[in-house]
Amino acid sequence: MVNRPADSTHRRLDLTHRRLDALAAEAWRLTAAGPRVLLGLAGPPGAGKSTLARALVERLGERAAYLPLDGFHLSNAQLARLGLAARKGSEPSFDVHGYLALLRRVLSETGRDLYVPDFDRTLDEPVAARHRVAPSARLIVTEGNYLACDLPGWREARGLMGELWYVEAPEEVRQQRLVERQLAGGCTRQGAADWVRTNDRPNGELVEGSRGRADRILSTIGMDMFNSQS
Repeated sequence: MVNRPADSTHRRLDLTHRRLDALAAEAWRLTAAGPRVLLGLAGPPGAGKSTLARALVERLGERAAYLPLDGFHLSNAQLARLGLAARKGSEPSFDVHGYLALLRRVLSETGRDLYVPDFDRTLDEPVAARHRVAPSARLIVTEGNYLACDLPGWREARGLMGELWYVEAPEEVRQQRLVERQLAGGCTRQGAADWVRTNDRPNGELVEGSRGRADRILSTIGMDMFNSQS
């Protein structure tokens, strides 16, 4: 019998799953601090935050729940009223106080179902109650660009988290992901490139300045099999 080397793709997938299993185990250890704990994932647009958050929750099953900041995007009508339509996704385009209030409810109301909004990329609007925090969930994984920022509302949210992990990826990888996201939403290639340059890039620069406030730094490189969209 001829022994052939294992396929490199299979090796990469195996190592990726092992890495996620290890991260899920580390995240679960946070629950030793109380009946319910928040794990925050911060990082610039396109870093892979939502992909990692969903993967961690999937690994932990009913013991965990997902709470994305994107559900607290202001609606298009409110962005137009505030003159922020061209800066959708920027720090002031989120309802940080609504987000903070839900974090507090999640930590204090552990005996009932709580419902969590999300952002629908097809509608290009936030939608209510897409996710559920069940009473069985002891680890709540929340993710968003600005969770490490030392700004009003965000610093209070940071104070509620058991740990905050910063998720990063090289700029060229993030830019490719962000352009693909805009193309999937119906933008032309030029329109997608312009949006990333004038909106996503300055948002990312603000977020990168908060990197030092995280408890640990993670890279999503090698986890692209999950088709990152965060």
